[in-house]
Amino acid sequence: MKEKIATSAAPAAIGPYSQGFVTIGEKLVFTSGQIPIDPATGNIVEGRIDVQAEQSCKNVLRILEEAGATADDVIKTTCFLADMSDFAQFNAVYAKFFTSKPARSCVAVKTLPKNVLCEIEAVASIRF
Repeated sequence: MKEKIATSAAPAAIGPYSQGFVTIGEKLVFTSGQIPIDPATGNIVEGRIDVQAEQSCKNVLRILEEAGATADDVIKTTCFLADMSDFAQFNAVYAKFFTSKPARSCVAVKTLPKNVLCEIEAVASIRF
C-alpha cells in the first residue's frame, strides 16, 4: 500500500510530481538510470530532448514491467538533464508517462553518459 504525502506545511508540487509517498507492506524496485538507448539496436536515439526523454521513459517502464510494476507503482524518480533549458519539453514528455505524479528530483548535470540529453531512474513500490 502506498499513501501520497500532501501537506500545506511544505511547498506544493509545481509540476507532474507529488511531495512524497509512504509505503507499507511492499517491496521496492530500484531502476538504474536509463538513457535513450534503443534496446533493439543498442544505439542512442538521436534527436531533440522530447525524442530522447520518450525513449528514456520507455526504458524505465520496461525494467519496471519485468519486475511486475507499472508506472502507477512509481513513488520516486530522479531525472538528469544536460541542459535545464530543455526542462519544459522534458516535463511535457515525462507527464505523459508518469501520470500518477511520483515524487521527483530533476537536476541539470555537466555531462551524461554518451553525451545524451537526459537520464531517468525510478523507485517503485509493489505488493509482495
